[in-house]
Amino acid sequence: MTYFRPFFALLPGTPDGTPHPQTVHDLGVLHVPSGRVEASDPYVALGDGLVATVPPGSYPVRVTVADVSEARDGSHPREAYLSLVVSDAAPVAEVRLVSPDGAEPPTGDEFYGVGVDAGTVAYTDAGAAAACMPPREDDWYEDLFDNGTDQSWFSLQDDPDHYRNGCANITLPLATAGENIVLSHSGWGDGFYPVVSTHDADGALLGLHIDLLVAGPEEPEDDENDEDEAADEAAVTVSA
Repeated sequence: MTYFRPFFALLPGTPDGTPHPQTVHDLGVLHVPSGRVEASDPYVALGDGLVATVPPGSYPVRVTVADVSEARDGSHPREAYLSLVVSDAAPVAEVRLVSPDGAEPPTGDEFYGVGVDAGTVAYTDAGAAAACMPPREDDWYEDLFDNGTDQSWFSLQDDPDHYRNGCANITLPLATAGENIVLSHSGWGDGFYPVVSTHDADGALLGLHIDLLVAGPEEPEDDENDEDEAADEAAVTVSA
């Protein structure tokens, strides 16, 4: 199903249709040997996120950042999209809503996506999420996420010299072949965010994107609140 929102992922400058200048930043490569990509809030739902299918391989991950400052001076950056780039060999001809394997396609303005409660979204190989993390009964928070070292996930994500502030590319703790996870802060923070795919004119897959609902035309505050409430209702309908 075609996406119902304007779409500006991976477009630097100020694309037509949005007033916010954008920059695009490389976050390294994600290894997807299983061909199944999981999108999740890694601090809350790693291993239980939305899973989409791509050809097995290793793919660049990029974050599109929008400057939402009134002066457009770069003083208020917000992550707008987290993108897995399957191919850049052709221009985007269509943006589609992603349906998890075996799920019914969404209808109307409903969508599948990522529920965020810790201000972060991520991609990882779905098989690696199951095989390369310690048992769930272990304390992931104290052992991995915030263990007081420079290699904790929080520290790497807050390190501006590790890709960029707010983002990280981390090898999973039980990895044997470089299995990893790529993380980014989630724009305005917690919420429920659509996962969409881009395709060329022949329908071939170009990429997966988490739309963090930052980019787009500016609207009056009441309209923005109404849109957010409508999006939440649509998301709840199909995410149970």
